[in-house]
Amino acid sequence: MSLWSAFCYRLCRYVLIGPALWLLGRPEVKGREHLPRRGPYIVAANHLAVLDSFYLTRALRRQVFFLAKSDYFDRPGLMGLAQRWFFRGVGQIRVDRRGGPGATPALTAAIGIIERGGVWGIHPEGTRSPDGRLYRGHTGAVRVAMATGVPLFPVAITGTRSDPGRPWWRRRVTVEILPALDMARYGAAGHGARRATDALMRTLADRTGQQYVDEYARRHRPEHDLAA
Repeated sequence: MSLWSAFCYRLCRYVLIGPALWLLGRPEVKGREHLPRRGPYIVAANHLAVLDSFYLTRALRRQVFFLAKSDYFDRPGLMGLAQRWFFRGVGQIRVDRRGGPGATPALTAAIGIIERGGVWGIHPEGTRSPDGRLYRGHTGAVRVAMATGVPLFPVAITGTRSDPGRPWWRRRVTVEILPALDMARYGAAGHGARRATDALMRTLADRTGQQYVDEYARRHRPEHDLAA
C-alpha cells in the first residue's frame, strides 16, 4: 500500500467516514478473534445496503480492498478527481473488464491483492438484495481462496437496511465475523467451488436470519463482483 493510499484510508476511517458510521449505526463487532493479525485472507459478507462495505471496512483492524469497475474511475473533471480519490481512499481497486472474457480480470486482480499480503472483501451476491432476502452467491470468493490457499471468513451484517418503522437514531448495526470456511471439505475448484459457495451462503443466512433464495439477485446496476 502506497503512502498516499495509506493516508487516504486513515483520513476516511478516522475523520471523514468512520465517525459518521458510528453515529448512524452504533456498530457492534463480533468475532474479530477469528482473523489473523498478519497475512492475506478473504472476507465475504451479505449485502443489504450501500453502507455494508463501509461497515465491513470499519470492523476490521486492517485495510480491506474491494474491486470496482473501471468506469467509476473514468469520470472527467474535478468531480472525477474527487471520485477517484474517494474510491482509492476506501480501498477500491480498479478493474478493467473490457480486456478479457468473463471474470478473468477480476480474478487476476483479487489474486493480486492476496499475493501482496492484503485483505480482499467481497459481497458474493454481486449486488444489494432487492428485498432483504439472501440470494445465491457467485463463486469468485471461493475460487480465489482455493487457488491461493488463504482462509475465507464469512461475515454476517445486520441492521444496515432501512426500516421504515424504525428511525435512524435507533438503528444498531452488527458485523459478525465467523470462523473460516473449511475448504478441505469441498475438494478442488469446479463443482467444489459451487458447493463451498452454497455452504458459505447458508452460513450467512443462518447467522443473519435472512430467507435464502437459490437464484441470483437482479442487479440494481452493475457492481464489482466475480461471475460464477
